[in-house]
Amino acid sequence: MTSFVHDMRFGANLLPDGTVRFRLWAPGLDRVSLVIDQDQAAMAMEPHGDGWFEVTTDAARAGSLYAFQLSDGLRIPDPASRQQAEDVHGPSVVVDPLSYPWRYPDWRGRPWHEVVLYELHTGTFTDSGDFEGIQHKLDWLADLGVTAIELMPLADFSGRRNWGYDGVLPFAPARSYGTPDQLKALIDAAHERGLMMFLDVVYNHFGPDGNYLGRYAPQFFTDRHHTPWGAAIDFAQPVVREFFIQNALYWLNEFRFDGLRLDAVHAILDDSPTHILTELANRVRETSDPDRHVHLVLENDANQSHFLQQSPKLQYNAQWNDDFHHASHVVLTRESEGYYADYQRDPLAALGLALAQGFVYQGESSIHRDNAPRGEPTLDLPLSAFVAFLQNHDQVGNRAFGERLAQLVRPELLRAAASILILSPQIPLLFMGEEWASARPFQFFCDFRGELAQAVRDGRRREFMKFPAFAEPAVRDRIPDPNDIATFRRSKLDWSEVDRNAHTEHLQYCRELLAVRRAAIIPRLAQAEVRDATYDTSDGLLRVSWLLADNARLTLIANLHADTSNPMPAPLGRMLHSTHPHVADSAAKPGWFVAWYLADRGAAT
Repeated sequence: MTSFVHDMRFGANLLPDGTVRFRLWAPGLDRVSLVIDQDQAAMAMEPHGDGWFEVTTDAARAGSLYAFQLSDGLRIPDPASRQQAEDVHGPSVVVDPLSYPWRYPDWRGRPWHEVVLYELHTGTFTDSGDFEGIQHKLDWLADLGVTAIELMPLADFSGRRNWGYDGVLPFAPARSYGTPDQLKALIDAAHERGLMMFLDVVYNHFGPDGNYLGRYAPQFFTDRHHTPWGAAIDFAQPVVREFFIQNALYWLNEFRFDGLRLDAVHAILDDSPTHILTELANRVRETSDPDRHVHLVLENDANQSHFLQQSPKLQYNAQWNDDFHHASHVVLTRESEGYYADYQRDPLAALGLALAQGFVYQGESSIHRDNAPRGEPTLDLPLSAFVAFLQNHDQVGNRAFGERLAQLVRPELLRAAASILILSPQIPLLFMGEEWASARPFQFFCDFRGELAQAVRDGRRREFMKFPAFAEPAVRDRIPDPNDIATFRRSKLDWSEVDRNAHTEHLQYCRELLAVRRAAIIPRLAQAEVRDATYDTSDGLLRVSWLLADNARLTLIANLHADTSNPMPAPLGRMLHSTHPHVADSAAKPGWFVAWYLADRGAAT
């Protein structure tokens, strides 16, 4: 039997002799105690310099509850807790990371160019809302044609329901979803089916309830920087840097996740000579088995392409491509408020640029950002350095009512957009339910109490005051209360939709597209580069062309308007897919027409 364990420098670690070593960094205190199983007397922890306290004892074992007691008597959970017994305010649990018997220990992952991501929220993906519920859907997902499941953040949070971005205990899988071993069983079962598992991690802030670090380690935070979510984390502190690096290694090595998606790294503010993102990536690459595929993905509003460079060594495989989403959304919906204003001047050209070069903004001024420059050039990047999507948790859930794209556009627009997304050389991401055009909303929800609950509800509604549609207080009052359990329940997928006609048709359509990608795009994707891509919108048609492996040329032709467009003059290779397969190459192109062509080696271009 092969087991996997990450030897953490924080928290509780079972030692080979059966004792447990407890460590806490509390530089703001001169003494700290350990409490085991709550009713036992507090045990003094020994200071070990630089703010560290430690004690090793045979009074604890796997399953023991424990807490740290501060000098003022407050008992707190372990900030590196592997599991919580109750809420994030309660005791932590000593976990034996060797207890799970991995059934597929030889799994080495899959190369990046094979990735087709499927983002889901554990609590709303199935009726049971837990790891076991996801496990029951793995065969369905494998049959769909995706190759990687991306879980929204699992770090334990206050209350019973949350998107995950309010986590305060980053090493503890949320107790609402199951135990560490149940999460490992899910990952093991996914690997059995050839599916990779990715995890969304949040290293830019802690949630507003249950974070006690400021009480005993105020050095964890700094007032040199500020974030939209509260105190900025001080990444100039070596221990703070190590805390998050250890977290990344923990998820990758102890749980055998195949990849991590780092949330909103533009809010990770670091003045150090080596940026924490660079150090983290280097540590992951240096410590990973060279025979294993480990993938790192960024969400980065700053469009900093230098993190995605492949040489002298790989840091991050890709970045979520917000520009592709925003340009697509403007083409489809004509919405112009907020950040969509940056794509209004020529939406079709913006989409063409996003498809060909990844970022629309590569140093240009952004209207939405008060004309500040945004982004860096992408010509030296592979096409697979961008994760494209039409929907995700943010782009659906941060709408006032959480409407999906299927509620905003007609079916023919949705089909055209799905074709562009799934067959583009960029890495596609589907948001749970998107494959069958789910009509269920995904709304912002949490489970806070008292004044915090009211502040979150009022703040949520206040965010929309700047939009004309929500200028009236009565309209804003209709925005769902995030703490109301009904908001959470509305956001759960309705799997019975799959068997209804329109949804069934769209599901079959997406399956066909994914099959085409698997057969014709993925085998040619590994060597494709941005510098070999071109786009054109001169006559109202969108044309994008990419040079793939073996000199195969992939071409997209799209009429993303309601009106009929002029025919294409020259043959473009064999047709891979079309929204209107009955329309000949020489015929006029109807509204919302999309076709893909592949010219192999010396074939016609």
